[in-house]
Amino acid sequence: MKSLHAQHHVLSDSAYQLTVLNPAEAAGAAFPSFASKLRETGLLPLRPTPLAVLQVNMGKMCNQVCKHCHVDAGPDRTEIMTRATMQECLDALAQTDIQVVDLTGGAPEMNPDFRWFVEQISAQGRQTIVRCNLTIIVANKKYHDLPQFFARHGVRVVSSLPHFAAARTDAQRGEGVFDRSMRALHMLNEVGYGIEGSGLNLDLVYNPSGAFLPGNQASLEREFKQRLGREHQVQFNNLLAITNLPVSRFLDYLLESNNYASYMDKLVQAYNPAAAENVMCRSTLSVGWDGQLYDCDFNQMLELLVAVPTSQHIRNFNQQALEARNIVVNQHCYGCTAGAGSSCGGATA
Repeated sequence: MKSLHAQHHVLSDSAYQLTVLNPAEAAGAAFPSFASKLRETGLLPLRPTPLAVLQVNMGKMCNQVCKHCHVDAGPDRTEIMTRATMQECLDALAQTDIQVVDLTGGAPEMNPDFRWFVEQISAQGRQTIVRCNLTIIVANKKYHDLPQFFARHGVRVVSSLPHFAAARTDAQRGEGVFDRSMRALHMLNEVGYGIEGSGLNLDLVYNPSGAFLPGNQASLEREFKQRLGREHQVQFNNLLAITNLPVSRFLDYLLESNNYASYMDKLVQAYNPAAAENVMCRSTLSVGWDGQLYDCDFNQMLELLVAVPTSQHIRNFNQQALEARNIVVNQHCYGCTAGAGSSCGGATA
């Protein structure tokens, strides 16, 4: 059966695309367009700052099927980045002073050229972030040495853990995920990740399990550290609180549970200009598994290419043109600008 989020049609707001993600949700069109909200607060057109991060989706294959996944990743997905496209990313990086390469997926570690790519990024003297789902480390013997590999290349590990309670994590990510995540966190701690003074950063990502905004990031971090430390002897550096955006599987959930209109209303009412000024798409460029370029990971999932016709693939990377572009905005962008804001690095305001 075709998923609900695959059904969409397009309206327009001046030169800015507005997608109503399901025709049955006519109420979605009643909300002010995100572009108009930016205009009211003096931020339209939304323009990039100098590029600081290249985020690379290494493929949609994953060993998990999480309910909130905006990538629609899973074991049956065959889209995967080739080594040739990775080389094009490296060639593009060589033209820039971008210092951070953020590897995501799916489970990026499942790409057969993952380790080669990390080694090449490290050889260029750049920082690598890996978005690790934790369970991949214990899924198969061939992944058991990932903590040592990460440490050898100074990789910053960012891992999703929806909650410090097993039941809540398993409800969102699958039965047994919490226990496997604890085993993986212990393996990371054993090589120094998350341990003060080690220089090996281990950050956890929290996102709500329902149709509501995350709580205060600092308060959540204190609670996670206390509970995970006391009950599981796990240490980590930072907690990143991320808002669920109304795309892909989470959009399906909102529509099926009749929560779409109320959730969108929460996001619109919580719009924060300070968060909008610091959205990640201003300093980050997203590369799809096939090399196509997007303003962010969420635009990538909606197939909204960067608004630079001559530089929409990494092989045609043109930093000057990309830094002069207008960022493509859409209704889902309310999720990144609500309350304290949300990005791959957590709260922004």
